[in-house]
Amino acid sequence: MLALLGIYGVMAYSVSQRTREIGLRMAIGARQADVSRMIMRRGMTLTAWGVLAGLGASLALSRVVRSQLFGVQPSDPLTMISVLAVMTAVAAAAAYLPARRAARVDPIAALRAQ
Repeated sequence: MLALLGIYGVMAYSVSQRTREIGLRMAIGARQADVSRMIMRRGMTLTAWGVLAGLGASLALSRVVRSQLFGVQPSDPLTMISVLAVMTAVAAAAAYLPARRAARVDPIAALRAQ
């Protein structure tokens, strides 16, 4: 849940900061699907970097947490793959709402603002 809120917060803030740019893109011909894809790509790129960093950290710190685990090994492949899949799905869901909101930006209103 914390990861979902964090990713959503970062993506929503990023979209709000780029409203003028998104409006300009749409004014010169970008389609809603293009804008949505751009925001989703950004969110999933950040997620990929986070997943890789987390995977590396978990493998590097496996000796430290070995004594705190019961019934599972620190480098259990099924657990690692499951966590990576869940985090990726959560990140995609968290990036979807800001991407959808960005795709619905009114170009005129976005350019008038600020």
